[in-house]
Amino acid sequence: MLSVFAARPAVRAAAIAIYILLAEWSRALISTQPNAATGALVLGGLALVVTAAGWPPERLGLGKTRFALRVLGGLALAAVLLLPAAVRASAVPILPAFLVLPAVIVAVGEEIAFRGALYAALEDLGGAPVAIIGTTALWTAAHALSHPPQFLFAVAAAGLLLALWRWACKDLVAPIIGHVIADLAL
Repeated sequence: MLSVFAARPAVRAAAIAIYILLAEWSRALISTQPNAATGALVLGGLALVVTAAGWPPERLGLGKTRFALRVLGGLALAAVLLLPAAVRASAVPILPAFLVLPAVIVAVGEEIAFRGALYAALEDLGGAPVAIIGTTALWTAAHALSHPPQFLFAVAAAGLLLALWRWACKDLVAPIIGHVIADLAL
């Protein structure tokens, strides 16, 4: 069955997209139940990491070259992602301490899934424009159950920024760092 995915980029991209949406929406729904948030975040994040199975690290943007610059890029992405919070009157983080590790796991899982495996699959299907637009659209749809509608434009803008970085730099390290810092600070 894996050879079908390798031979048919559309089937592989669709399978990854459906899996990611189901994992994200399940996590969002389960997180609303009493005492389920921590477990749902951890399991949801780990479920997203599964999408990287079978992909070479370099294809996911996880190569080892220029690591210091990639970390610096992640800090720059975090600064841009945090601009909306900087103008808020109450810019203190709202994430409870017990959710810090689960939030990190979800942020890493989302980046590996969206800007890693899904991006690579969509790029195989139709090049960088399809990968950028597709990951941004699916990223926004995936967050529709966990964010109020008025925040979905900001979610889409963040997804677009991270996808553009992934395309321009062929890098996933910086989006992971930026996403983790932004989630911890927002």
